[in-house]
Amino acid sequence: MSVAPGTGAVEVDPAELGAFSFLLWNYKQGQMVSLMVHLGDRLDIYRALDGAGPVTAAELAQRSGLHERWLLEWLRANAAARLLTYHEGDRFELTEVGARVLAREGELTFAAGACHEPRPADHVERLADAFRTGIGLTYDDLGVEAAHHVERMLGPSARALLVPAVLPALDGVVAKLEAGADVVDVGCGAGLALALLAEAFPASRFVGYDLSRHAIDAALARVEAAGFTNVTFVNARAEELPDTPTFDLALTFDCIHDMTRPDRAIAAVRRCLRDDGTWLAKDIRGADSFAENLANPMAAMMYATSVATCMSSSMSEPDGLGLGTLGFHPAVVDAMARAAGFTRVTVHDVGDPANLYYEVRP
Repeated sequence: MSVAPGTGAVEVDPAELGAFSFLLWNYKQGQMVSLMVHLGDRLDIYRALDGAGPVTAAELAQRSGLHERWLLEWLRANAAARLLTYHEGDRFELTEVGARVLAREGELTFAAGACHEPRPADHVERLADAFRTGIGLTYDDLGVEAAHHVERMLGPSARALLVPAVLPALDGVVAKLEAGADVVDVGCGAGLALALLAEAFPASRFVGYDLSRHAIDAALARVEAAGFTNVTFVNARAEELPDTPTFDLALTFDCIHDMTRPDRAIAAVRRCLRDDGTWLAKDIRGADSFAENLANPMAAMMYATSVATCMSSSMSEPDGLGLGTLGFHPAVVDAMARAAGFTRVTVHDVGDPANLYYEVRP
């Protein structure tokens, strides 16, 4: 039977229709729960719940200084989402497991900072227009809050792994940093990685490059507040790195796949790196086929994030290569590194569930 599209005349299994509808509404529910997590993180409610045991909204109001009625509705939303445990007598508890994900920013498992990314009012309109023109939005187009959100999302892995686990896995790098090395962080964002390194290795010198003015402003504020004198920042793109061998260590953390021309950026990293230097690249775990990436339980989020942010940034210029969130996988890293003049690529898996770390040598 031939039926005009959209007439609804073809019979379908009611159970299948209901399941598909539930699937979609569950995504909407996730959107709203993400907002609740953002509020709990922003208002320090989860931290007030950490270690408190089962509490009422009134008790939480005393601990947090927030309004009891608003807290009660928020607590109920979190309990319905199974983020809090509900007890008789309208008592709610953040478990030890929940605290490690929602309350403790120093834990690798902390994820509350990733929820409910704020975006400018015209973001969706401009994103829709990108489907027509092919030209996406830069990170600065996402507003001043974007740099803060990226740091809140990626900061836990940097704090938990960079100094204690990642650097010791690299051949000879820690010794150089302890003696005094020259380090550049390309796509440095708000400067968290450089701040961690500056504190751990005061004899070394650090410079951060980022195209985002918002990110550089945040990085400068961080360094000034911490009183570091061995960290500077440059508001420039990777291609503007020095043309002569200047650095012992170059970092690119979660940014190559966002760049319009990662090939040119990697070539610039090679030019500015000394012959005995190291390029340390951190990027999202991915495979070279969609079929393999489908095995990732977070694949839908990754590809949606790519459309909204990562691929958008990497397509924000007419000649952008558009790698996208999962596009800088081991095969691409190896090919682009060798094309830029590097000869050795070692992949390090240090227990970061979202990322791999690449030790790349001239």
